[in-house]
Amino acid sequence: MMKVTHKLRLSEHDAHYGGHLVDGARVLGLFGDVATEILIRHDGDEGLFRAYEKVDFLAPLYAGDFIEVEAELISVGKSSRKMHFKCFKIITARPDISASAADLLAEKILVTEAIGTCVVLVDKMRGHHE
Repeated sequence: MMKVTHKLRLSEHDAHYGGHLVDGARVLGLFGDVATEILIRHDGDEGLFRAYEKVDFLAPLYAGDFIEVEAELISVGKSSRKMHFKCFKIITARPDISASAADLLAEKILVTEAIGTCVVLVDKMRGHHE
């Protein structure tokens, strides 16, 4: 179906816990952003996030890490849009070496995966269906 991917760097502002650990809620917010893009591309409207049926936090993220967030539209109902979300770490910060050190990962690491459903009110749909 349709897939959207964004890459970004997590900053010190994203760190929520000791050791510069980023909380999982930051990733869920990013999932909402890529879901909104899919809804706009598909329906011409931002829609609303209704529910997650599954969220798995699989590895930690830290300030300075670079991530890739993706959403894939996996099913379409009358007004519901079910999506599969993934967040990968692609570059890891290396504060143990220096404040600016980082390593490009040979293989990206799946850190969060989720399934969620959004809805677009029928009267708001403009039927882009890219």
